[in-house]
Amino acid sequence: ALLLCISIMTMFMSGVVAIFEYDLKKIIALSTLSQLGMMMFSISLGLYELAFFHLLTHALFKALLFLCAGILIHGAGNTQDIRSFGGLSLNFPLVTVCMNLANLSLCGVPFLAGFYSKDLIVELACQYSWGIFVLLMMFICLGLTVLYSVRLTYLSFVGPYGGG
Repeated sequence: ALLLCISIMTMFMSGVVAIFEYDLKKIIALSTLSQLGMMMFSISLGLYELAFFHLLTHALFKALLFLCAGILIHGAGNTQDIRSFGGLSLNFPLVTVCMNLANLSLCGVPFLAGFYSKDLIVELACQYSWGIFVLLMMFICLGLTVLYSVRLTYLSFVGPYGGG
């Protein structure tokens, strides 16, 4: 029960902080912390194999996110502030596609790597009787993941150019 509470608090706090962060590498690192909370949540429910499966899939798309972030930082004049990116999809179309695929996988969009691990954790967590509060917090944390991923995509690739 203690691990369950700590994992939910970790997912929630890292998701909220990622929403208000503007440093690209910090956002990606906070999303890693949120996913580690998801893995610990899975372990607290006794789903050890699913936690390991999520660790493996998460490592692959997180590596892709960091590679894309490095290209964006280098291409944007060595700045990590996503407010100064904006409109990079025109200059980096392949990076845009790769980063969006990694972000969608992070969110658990069907038929991408993150879906197969995260959906199983969520589905089996709904079958446990820990109470409505635990389920509500889990779904809020999943929503926060989607929110900061969409925010990152918008400010980096779609939003107005903010650099000098």
